[in-house]
Amino acid sequence: MMMMISKASFALVMVSMLSAPSEAFTANPKAPRSFSSAWSSSSSLLSQSAKPTTSSTTTSEANSTAEVFEGKTPSGIDEMMKMRIAQASADVCIVPFGGSATPVANPDKHILGGKGLGLQEMSKIGVQVPPGFTLTTELCQSFEATNNLSDEVWAAIREAVQQVEADTGKEYGTKTGNPLLFSCRSGAAVSMPGMMDTVLNIGLNKDTVQALAKATGDERFAFDAYRRLLDMFGDVVLGIPHHAFEAKMDTLKAETGVSSDTDFTADQLKILVELYYKVYDDFGLEFPQDPFEQLQACVKAVFGSWNSERAIKYRQINEITSLVGTACNLQCMVFGNLGATSGTGVAFSRDPGDGNAKLLGEYLINAQGEDVVAGIRTPEPIATMEKVLPEAYAQFIDTVDKLERHFGDMQDVEFTVENGKLWMLQCRSGKRTGQAAFKIAADMVEEGLTTKEAALQRVEPDHVKQILHPSFSKEVLNSTEYTSNVVAVGLTGGPGAAVGKLVFSTEQAEAQTNEGVILVREVTSPEDVGGMWASRGILTARGGITSHAAVVARGWGKPCVCGCEDLDIDEEGKTMTIKSTGKVFKEGDLISINGNTGEVIGVPIETSSVGVQGSFGKVLSWADEVADSMKVLTNADSGPDATRAKDLGAKGIGLTRTEHMFFAPERLPVVRRWILKGEGLSQVQDFQRSDFRDILSAMDGLPVTIRMLDPPLHEFLPRVGQVDEDLAAELGYSYEQDLIDDIEDLHEENPMLGLRGCRLAIVRPELTTMQVEAIINAAADLLEKDANAKPFPRIMIPLVGGLPEFEQQALQIKETAEKVKKERGMDIKYEIGTMIEVPRAALIADQIAGLRDPNDGTYLCQFFSYGTNDLTQMTFGISRDDAGAFIPTYLEKGILMDDPFKSIDQEGVGWLIKLSAAKGRAANPNLSLSICGEHGGDPTSIAFFDSVGLDYVSCSPFRVPVARLAAAHAAINRARKVDIDRVNRKTVVSSFEPTI
Repeated sequence: MMMMISKASFALVMVSMLSAPSEAFTANPKAPRSFSSAWSSSSSLLSQSAKPTTSSTTTSEANSTAEVFEGKTPSGIDEMMKMRIAQASADVCIVPFGGSATPVANPDKHILGGKGLGLQEMSKIGVQVPPGFTLTTELCQSFEATNNLSDEVWAAIREAVQQVEADTGKEYGTKTGNPLLFSCRSGAAVSMPGMMDTVLNIGLNKDTVQALAKATGDERFAFDAYRRLLDMFGDVVLGIPHHAFEAKMDTLKAETGVSSDTDFTADQLKILVELYYKVYDDFGLEFPQDPFEQLQACVKAVFGSWNSERAIKYRQINEITSLVGTACNLQCMVFGNLGATSGTGVAFSRDPGDGNAKLLGEYLINAQGEDVVAGIRTPEPIATMEKVLPEAYAQFIDTVDKLERHFGDMQDVEFTVENGKLWMLQCRSGKRTGQAAFKIAADMVEEGLTTKEAALQRVEPDHVKQILHPSFSKEVLNSTEYTSNVVAVGLTGGPGAAVGKLVFSTEQAEAQTNEGVILVREVTSPEDVGGMWASRGILTARGGITSHAAVVARGWGKPCVCGCEDLDIDEEGKTMTIKSTGKVFKEGDLISINGNTGEVIGVPIETSSVGVQGSFGKVLSWADEVADSMKVLTNADSGPDATRAKDLGAKGIGLTRTEHMFFAPERLPVVRRWILKGEGLSQVQDFQRSDFRDILSAMDGLPVTIRMLDPPLHEFLPRVGQVDEDLAAELGYSYEQDLIDDIEDLHEENPMLGLRGCRLAIVRPELTTMQVEAIINAAADLLEKDANAKPFPRIMIPLVGGLPEFEQQALQIKETAEKVKKERGMDIKYEIGTMIEVPRAALIADQIAGLRDPNDGTYLCQFFSYGTNDLTQMTFGISRDDAGAFIPTYLEKGILMDDPFKSIDQEGVGWLIKLSAAKGRAANPNLSLSICGEHGGDPTSIAFFDSVGLDYVSCSPFRVPVARLAAAHAAINRARKVDIDRVNRKTVVSSFEPTI
């Protein structure tokens, strides 16, 4: 079976030829076919191909191309793509580019890889690329199965080489003519530093190097190319350390007095070649003299590198799960090391650091590609190339501009100039900082190069995070001062970076807040809130990413490293010891923490932050304009939090946790007296009324969802060991033991599953009455002050597991609210709903949503808000605060693909959400659906919530911009799904028919 060439289109990659009415396949899909005939006729066999053109691309065409280039496939396409690749036979796995090849009309980088796609697109618009061919990702899968490719594939590769020979007039492996040489590069759909490096000048040996010298009339050039191949092949393919070759070069430099490799003469390079051969001997290895054996070895190294340890690790770290393998690109060599009229370089079409529209890059004269990036010689700024190679530079500027217009995005390009002629080797979307991402997006829309939706797709959630939080710059992260002083690594609890003095108690943190402190605790509790707020950052030895420390830190936008198990914290002795090294830190010592990486640095490191640029707000405003996208609300517990979130674009509050209002030093004793002695409830109501008034005022006209008191009462009480005479007196006790007895009476073995939420409100009904009176009176206060005020409270009942629980609480809330409205003589808009956080509530969602008031027949439940923290905890039967002890192992062993407290478990917890959403809306079509757990700020989870049909997500204030962008991405991708025709989210929900 001979190989044939793919010209597949984006959505029908590989499958199109299986179903196309082509005689070549309808007669006998497995019939052998010559490679050369496929090279010239593949467009008619497989797809409608595009002819090279030099005309400018329209904006709509550029956007379409850029989406393909970026791999912006519709949600759910990855599995379909894998299936199609698996179905395709080995007949379609070699795709030519350049030379006589006809460009693929709609290439897909899941098949061709990023480099292969770029080469096809450049050929399509008439950019000069050295001819060659791509071995698709399907072959990588085949290689994984047998650690080799079939004889038919190797034969087809030989035919592909013959076609490149015809295009170039050169011959691969010739001893007498003009030798054709190849480069070999890996190229997955996503750029992956863990993959194989490039190998250049493949095809040289002891005979062909002489032919190359004769053909070019430049013996020095030929042996320079030869020694490079020996080095790269040994390093990349055979695993010989690069420094072994460098050591030989350094020795020769010292012996000859040469300071740079460009100063070696031809005879000296011949000596260097012999020295490199001795390196092979030293490692007991041989350099293959057969050019095709070299080519085979390089291809195998590329496909084998897909499952190398570092490639696997990279995919794990970056959560890359949708790729099926890497492609392999074999390309005719063009030479930048032919003398003063040749060179090579890399460049960005715009500054990737700040996004300014200026070309940024470097180049070297008389060099090959790896010289620029390897630091062998100091490259020159790209602008100086205009003086040295003016014609090539002018052509390069035009080409880069053409590529940027074609793709509608900033480009990262590699090029070679051979004897004054420009060749483009590679193009791709350039990596950029958060600041640059927003500026480039805004500028390109303004310049008419792309649309708002396409620009939004190129801004990533991580770009938002970079802008919002102080952090360590890239230069600092790579500095010796930083890397050599990392003393421990924990979990990423809260974003950004912080530097401060170590303190070990809340009291000390509050006392020294103006000095800049980092609070260090074994684990935080609600009583540490004051110290956490007073600190620049938080560091704990225990607790996961949804622990108290992490949740609070994220809510406040404070850097936090949690679950750092290498720390031995002595809170009494006020020391922190690194277990692995024995290094001890004392109170007052300056350290730094990196909440983005979980690193603890034992010295102060300078932080930096990028101010919110005009383009930041502009691009995020486009996110809000995307049709039928979810709204983004915030979790906020105070007026300042609410104002901050509103400034960041929140469209209301999805969760106000009333318990967080109780921990202020002047309030906690009052709350404790009410819990223990039933006294002072009216004073507690005054606290709540004031807070609710501030929050409702800050969100005037926007919904404010207030969760009734949720946590168990013991969280507000002192520990028995903290009880002393003064504390007892403060709480109205004559004897310490009486206070201890009352505290112990409230003890629960498993308080998170005990007397909390609606259960507490039912047992102590005065709590519900007090809170509702505070809420409605706060709204009335605002209306009394300003008749144009628009307070909109939504009262949420937590921890409901049964219909009677919800009914009892909802009727009490409604009765109390109506009573206050009547007393105040005001028509105050409010809603009642429930938090779905107990699995049983999800199962009976239709009963809850469909419940009506027996007095007026109206629905009692206006909204569901999914508390995914507890819903995940209860569905899995895992304590989120203790999960850090085993979740990392589960992830490492593949028992879990993702941390379910970080990204929603779609199969289990997600199924419950889908089920309850469908049942709820079936019973009450106007039911509002939302999410208020930590998952509300996770982009992957947001995409899932969009597919379910939720109306909004709610997250901590500093995650609001990330969520706005993610919600827009989800809506855009949903609109492009090939299997959904213009449905809105509610249609998706109502069509869900769960089977139990």
